[in-house]
Amino acid sequence: MTKIKKAIIFLGDIFILYGALALTLILRYGISYFNESFNSHLKPFSIIFIIWLLLFYLADFYKEKYLRINLENIQIFVLIIVISVISSVLLFYLFPLFFKLTPKTNLVIFALIFGVLDLGWRFILSKIYISRGFKNRLLIIGDSPAIKEVIDYLKNNPQLGYEVGGQTTNLLSIENYQFDTIIIQPSFRKEPEFIKTIYRLLPNKINIIDFITFYESIFQKIPLNELDESWFIEKITTRRHLYDLIKRIADIILSLFLGITLLPLVFIIAILTKLSPRKGPVIYQQERVGINNKIFTLYKFGTMQFDKGPLWTKEKDNRLTSLGKILRYSHLDEIPQLYNIFKGDMSFIGPRAERKELVELYSQLPYYEIRHIIKPGLTGWAQVNYKPSASLEEAKEKLQYDIYYIKNRSLVLDLLILIKTIKYLFINH
Repeated sequence: MTKIKKAIIFLGDIFILYGALALTLILRYGISYFNESFNSHLKPFSIIFIIWLLLFYLADFYKEKYLRINLENIQIFVLIIVISVISSVLLFYLFPLFFKLTPKTNLVIFALIFGVLDLGWRFILSKIYISRGFKNRLLIIGDSPAIKEVIDYLKNNPQLGYEVGGQTTNLLSIENYQFDTIIIQPSFRKEPEFIKTIYRLLPNKINIIDFITFYESIFQKIPLNELDESWFIEKITTRRHLYDLIKRIADIILSLFLGITLLPLVFIIAILTKLSPRKGPVIYQQERVGINNKIFTLYKFGTMQFDKGPLWTKEKDNRLTSLGKILRYSHLDEIPQLYNIFKGDMSFIGPRAERKELVELYSQLPYYEIRHIIKPGLTGWAQVNYKPSASLEEAKEKLQYDIYYIKNRSLVLDLLILIKTIKYLFINH
């Protein structure tokens, strides 16, 4: 990115910082007290703004790739904001005599307003640059179905700001292409010819991105056929202690709250199920495979004729009872799983817990066992991005989303999945 573009982003950030401060003070104190409150906040917040801008600069957030609004960039952006807020709190409370302010509510409101406005600013700017022909020219080194998928997708989605300048497997021909960024399959990275060529191109400040990383950023899933075991050793962590603790506490509180709140509805569904012509218990129990391949009993309201049915999920299933169709459509049949979440068998967010028979079938898929290193969930990244699987090929597609979640799991991603789930239930369903 040119210095002029970086300067435009930087100046925009400054404008948004002061604009967000002004909006915060108007919301808190009203227009009539704006001048007084703005004058008292101007000097201390100006010092804080220098810290914020410095943190953005140190995080390389003025590079072109951070103009694109995707999950990875949003996570980095949120992290910078959190660090900036913590730094601001420390300064305000360590030096109260100098700042003469110890804002709490104002700082939180300001951070939220700034976050929304600044993301919007970067999104608009990226659209302007793309519309005027400022595109990142790519040279893709390698050849596979996944690479063809990426090339076709980028050609059909020019708004992403990428232009495929070429594709080759001939490392000696790299210098014949015009490009800003090299996307390379991992198998080519250690080739002596590639290393020598890249060394010669260093003065041109060429970006080099691993193909798996690029594919992941475009599709928010992992290309299974491009992986080997070393990728999992490097990228997958089984424990994230603080995240796991926060998530478990949230699971307990939310499952308990929803369980109590939905208790009247549970009784109504139970009575209707008992009165229906369906044979079998009101609560259907089924063995599922959980974390570390541990078998647990999953609870659901009975929706089908008892003890019938194939393994695969069907969109229109004639095994469903009349009440069962309503429960399935509304997902109310899954309310009893709140007990599974409270017990710790499941979490609200995670890969879907499958039956033992399906797990045995899916074990034909490469790296399928990785799904079981974390708890299964009531909803998950695969569920909000792909339809229920009705074949091995579709199960493989969902597995790519599951592995993406396992690699990138975080509170931000969990919140995004929750929002997508709510949107699906009440808008898209």
